[in-house]
Amino acid sequence: MAVLSDPISDFLTRFKNASRAGNEEFRAPFSKMKAEVARILKEEGYIWNYEVDTSGKFPDLQVKTKFIDGKPALTDLKKVSKPGRREYVGAQEIPRVLNGLGISIVSTSKGLMTGAQARRQNIGGELLAFVW
Repeated sequence: MAVLSDPISDFLTRFKNASRAGNEEFRAPFSKMKAEVARILKEEGYIWNYEVDTSGKFPDLQVKTKFIDGKPALTDLKKVSKPGRREYVGAQEIPRVLNGLGISIVSTSKGLMTGAQARRQNIGGELLAFVW
């Protein structure tokens, strides 16, 4: 496998491709950050479940994608912050995604959380992605 400069973007791309292809699950190399993104996606209803598979040489994150009436729960997503250009926002500057129909994922000093949670706790941080 190639060396990745942006593993979070790779994870989100795998998720989007698996949803669009109709795959019920996908695997990605494990990291704590990806597991936190998967936790948020599960809490918000975009995936059924995720688990860490440690049977191989390196741990994998196994994610079960969610479909509702044969259509993926994920419509689309957009990676905002990239390695070459990080996007930081204050608590009041966190944008709403599709007038509240989607979520934003923010990396704060208190961990990863949705934009709504960060706004409630009055914390800003790095804006990672929009999911809808």
